[in-house]
Amino acid sequence: MNYEDRDTYGMYKGRTGMAPGPDARRGPGPELMGADTLIGNDVYNHKGEDLGQIKDIMLDMRNGKVGYAVLSFGGFLSMGEKLFAVPWSALTLDLNNKRFVLHVEKDRLKQAPGFDKEKWPDMVDQAWAKEIHSYYGTRPYYDEPLL
Repeated sequence: MNYEDRDTYGMYKGRTGMAPGPDARRGPGPELMGADTLIGNDVYNHKGEDLGQIKDIMLDMRNGKVGYAVLSFGGFLSMGEKLFAVPWSALTLDLNNKRFVLHVEKDRLKQAPGFDKEKWPDMVDQAWAKEIHSYYGTRPYYDEPLL
């Protein structure tokens, strides 16, 4: 399912592909989007391989920044799936296909630091965050200046 299908409030209605045009500034998206419409979106890599779905979005309540997308990968009917905290900055929105792109090879994602849905990591732990950002080659969101 994609963000337009999950749009229960009609915030993206009438914005064909949300491409620039006469209605480019009417309503939110793609620069500002509802978090609830993004949960459940598909994530693919640059080769067009399905990497899973966004299960949750983690917000840093101290500074209001989006820290991570929780990505599910593998398993069947949620059995045996592995969860990954992917730095938000590692994802890009593909407006044409209405999905996210993560520039990671499928085999590399299988080896990424992940966790079980019953045992979440301490995501505010600096050592954990350093490992995650290092793996995906991103700068920690908390190191980025506020706009």
